[in-house]
Amino acid sequence: MQIYRFLIEKIRDHLSAREITMLIGARQVGKTTLLKALMEELKAKNERCLFFNLDIERDAYFFASQERLLQKIKLEFGDAHGYVFMDEIQRKENAGIFLKGLYDRDLPYKFVVTGSGSLELKEKVHESLAGRKRMFELGPVSFLEFIHYKTSYRYKDNIQSFIKLETELVHVLLIAYLNYGGFPRVVTEPQEGEKRYILAEIFQSYIERDIAYLLGIERPEAFSLLIRLLAAQIGQLINYSALAIQSGLSLPTVKKYLWYAEKTFSLSVITPFFRNAQKELTKSPQVYFTDLGFRNYALNLLGHIGDSYHTGFLFQNFIFSTLKEHVGENGWKLNFWRTKDKAEVDFIIHQGLTPIPVEVKYQRLTKAAISRSFRSFIKRYTPPKAFLINLELEERIKIDSTEVHVIPYYHLLNKEFWENL
Repeated sequence: MQIYRFLIEKIRDHLSAREITMLIGARQVGKTTLLKALMEELKAKNERCLFFNLDIERDAYFFASQERLLQKIKLEFGDAHGYVFMDEIQRKENAGIFLKGLYDRDLPYKFVVTGSGSLELKEKVHESLAGRKRMFELGPVSFLEFIHYKTSYRYKDNIQSFIKLETELVHVLLIAYLNYGGFPRVVTEPQEGEKRYILAEIFQSYIERDIAYLLGIERPEAFSLLIRLLAAQIGQLINYSALAIQSGLSLPTVKKYLWYAEKTFSLSVITPFFRNAQKELTKSPQVYFTDLGFRNYALNLLGHIGDSYHTGFLFQNFIFSTLKEHVGENGWKLNFWRTKDKAEVDFIIHQGLTPIPVEVKYQRLTKAAISRSFRSFIKRYTPPKAFLINLELEERIKIDSTEVHVIPYYHLLNKEFWENL
């Protein structure tokens, strides 16, 4: 049974556009599988399709020049319309210029392209194809996709009812997700020992191929150490000087490697929210990992997450990933808040000029526990609404003119929540 990825619907809709459809994301998140699923749908409609994987030498042969590739496509399609799928395009040097040249010929072919996280794909391709492509980012399997898969899609038409009724079972699934994350091969593997092996392979492949080979980093072992150090600091302010000392890297190299890690989709950097730069802190960011299993592997914690010290931080990382997905779709910003007096709020959803504070507690609250920091932010900025996310309590209270919604985390999985935000 394959994992159904929600992103396929948006990509399917974009296939009718002339723009290049570009699917990006980390290694092993399922880009090739998604592409092949789309291709099978098109073939079922008798559409012409051609698939190239640049990791395969025979396919890469056709990418020596634009003319050679077009000769191959014309051999298969003639002058008729067809879909050309290109997997792992980051293997092609100057991929952006190569694709731009194809697109500008106004050919009767639709190009659908994937690539793992590399600077060539994220930066140069983006610049070369301005106005000629639309990017879609595929992440690890989301928790909602995870629930669907683990329940064999029995509740696909009423999943919210299942989540609300089966809260204890959903919590068991949450712990599994916090432990091993959402790489598709990990999700579908039933044996814990094999899950560990797969994550070890993914981690090593990331260091050796994306980092050492694609980016040409001379000290991949130092980069690996930096990732492990950051894995122990999710949701905390990054101290660049301390990281430099601990990793044995220079301060500029630490910042460069952190940038590389973000551009290769292994983690996300979140910056502080502020209006008064004199009173509120710093340019120091926080980091969260794209996949929790990847993070746990880096710290040798696979299978040990439950009621441990680390669970609260992982739950916060999980909420961050959920917020980031929807905030990005709506064109909003996501920040955190921290003052020089160390008052802090986990997340600020920034809707234009309207900040919405979000506090996260890995607890089964029985009553609304409003922290001093949370109350301080509300009094300072008077947002119309605020959210306290916990494991099960649902209620509303008022602080001055702000309506505070205390909600279980699974409300964030409901489309209606985001439509009404």
